Amino acid sequence: MDYMEWFAARLAELRIEKGVSARDMSLSLGQSESYINKIENHRTMPSMAGFFYICEYFGISPEDFFRTECHSLQKTPEIVEEMEKLSPKQAEHILALIKDLNSK
Repeated sequence: MDYMEWFAARLAELRIEKGVSARDMSLSLGQSESYINKIENHRTMPSMAGFFYICEYFGISPEDFFRTECHSLQKTPEIVEEMEKLSPKQAEHILALIKDLNSK
């Protein structure tokens, strides 16, 4: 497996899902405007600190960055926050709905 290629593809996937350009993301991270482009084009890799900032930018944990089977990671914190406001019975209904949606 080419890890540099995989990392670049995962970064691009999350960035596109967020609906932001590579340039805007780079600038939001306090980097040069070509920072993300260079990563996505396999010319460089972020430092460990840079990787943590990228995860923070997406609102995900480093573990979540590598969890490719989940397609709604950026919404997870918001979903959990809203779920905490529900009664136990309401939470059971939401869980049943999620399971039903995933079974289709």
